[in-house]
Amino acid sequence: MTQASTQSAQSYAHDPRNDHVEVYVNGAFFPRNEASVSVFDAGFVLGDGVWEGMRLIKGRLLAVDEHMARLYEGANSIQLDIGLAREALVEEIHKTLRHNHMKDGVHIRLMISRGMKSTPNQDPRFIVGGATIVIVAEYKQPNAALKERGLKLMTSTIRCSTPDVFDLRLNSHSRLNFIHALIQAINMGADEALMLDDRGFVASCNSTNFFIIRGDALWTSTGATCFNGITRARVISLWREAGGVVLEKDFTLAEVYGADEAFVTGTLGGITPVTMIDGRKVGAGVPGPVTARAAALYAGYVAG
Repeated sequence: MTQASTQSAQSYAHDPRNDHVEVYVNGAFFPRNEASVSVFDAGFVLGDGVWEGMRLIKGRLLAVDEHMARLYEGANSIQLDIGLAREALVEEIHKTLRHNHMKDGVHIRLMISRGMKSTPNQDPRFIVGGATIVIVAEYKQPNAALKERGLKLMTSTIRCSTPDVFDLRLNSHSRLNFIHALIQAINMGADEALMLDDRGFVASCNSTNFFIIRGDALWTSTGATCFNGITRARVISLWREAGGVVLEKDFTLAEVYGADEAFVTGTLGGITPVTMIDGRKVGAGVPGPVTARAAALYAGYVAG
């Protein structure tokens, strides 16, 4: 698993400037090797919290309204009081960027837990303070080499959950099932795990949303058992606005194996081609022209 940092869908180009970036913890700033939260923090104890990954492009927080809507919807669903209005929280992100003199090419990880507990247990009534807010801003560019060769996926035995088990629209800190799926994929020589839903239809990957291409049409899951991906939604809207067809539907692995192309979407990587699934080449086994068209549309949106 030592190669995961360079082969992961979340991989990025090394930037030495990150060594000097300071991390925001509850309104104060710390060198990255000194930033910490308590062992009694609910996020550490149980993964009790929500998070967002965001990008700063030429001074603009990309899709900030969509990210804040998802964050506050998730916090509300678990009755987590962030303690700040949306506008005030966005200002704390900008404060972090100003503190680090950051203007472009930045990925922000905003992490909010329920806060400090009097003892490590599951019960939220043992919280003794307000929410813990951590903002990590780093210079990150997607791994260009990975986009050139494409990802290798392996179908995991771990299934994406239905909303009655765990609603994946909640961007929760708890990710153990997806880590389990990813470990399976890594151990089989793949970069990321492809995951099915409870009925055996294709749902998602362990950290990204999944698309196949058949002809000129994009196929993706219904969204019932996959992440509420902001990049996913943007790619769907851009492709439709350009006159293309997007089918949000149930489809099987057999249909995946017969796809012409495939790709995944995520905040940092945008669109990343998939060239192999379960040891089978996707199409010609190289990133394809329709994926390139979709990536160009998305790049135009990001550039503003």
